[in-house]
Amino acid sequence: MGNKIKITVRNYGFYYGNTKVLGNISLDIPCNAITAFIGPSGCGKSTFLRTFNRMNDLLPNTRVEGEIKIDEVNIYKENIDVVELRKKIGMVFQRPNPFPKTIYENVVYGPKLHRRYTKSELDHIVETSLKKAVLWDEVKHKLHASALDLSGGQQQRLCIARVLAVDSKIILMDEPASALDPLSTQKIEDLIDELKSNYTIIIVTHNMQQAARVSQKTAFLLTQNLGEPATLIEYDDTNKIFTNPGDKRTEDYITGRFG
Repeated sequence: MGNKIKITVRNYGFYYGNTKVLGNISLDIPCNAITAFIGPSGCGKSTFLRTFNRMNDLLPNTRVEGEIKIDEVNIYKENIDVVELRKKIGMVFQRPNPFPKTIYENVVYGPKLHRRYTKSELDHIVETSLKKAVLWDEVKHKLHASALDLSGGQQQRLCIARVLAVDSKIILMDEPASALDPLSTQKIEDLIDELKSNYTIIIVTHNMQQAARVSQKTAFLLTQNLGEPATLIEYDDTNKIFTNPGDKRTEDYITGRFG
């Protein structure tokens, strides 16, 4: 892949209190591509994902070691504006979490936090964000209805539109389709595929087929023994990970022998 590197991780470790839960992870995440994190439940995939927008900072008694650079800037150095960082890095969660407001208000909520806009500018943000999230045609006649009236799949696409509205460059997705039916899942996957030309996307998924379908790169995380930190077992082009993995443990996990 000729994509330039967007995120560089070197010797990264993460601690809850004195317990090291992730250890010695190094990898390069390419720009404008989809990278999947796979591995058994509890191996730290979501914790690792939340490292990139420093969401783990909100938990008490956590610390990191090593280095994470986005566009060559170490995001854990002291003078980083975390609010600005999170503006650049949107997050989509496992369950759709629209605000209990109108569809329109959901989309403009983020932009309005950052600066003042005219009504026509906000209208434009709403339309372009919903179009990018492939939701506009379904909701354009009811923008002032409650977002909570939408179906689960529509709510998740609205949450993606909300991320796009603040002009994020990186989108983190924590099992974005696990609460959805197959048809809604297909729409989310198609949408993610479309977005990759303009965004760097990292997705945590339990679904092997989904990782194989949507991602260009795959990272396999595993806790070797109880009480040890999870580590990166293998990271490569998705095609290689799923057809010719370099590590027996990757093969065992992908073929369902454990996990």
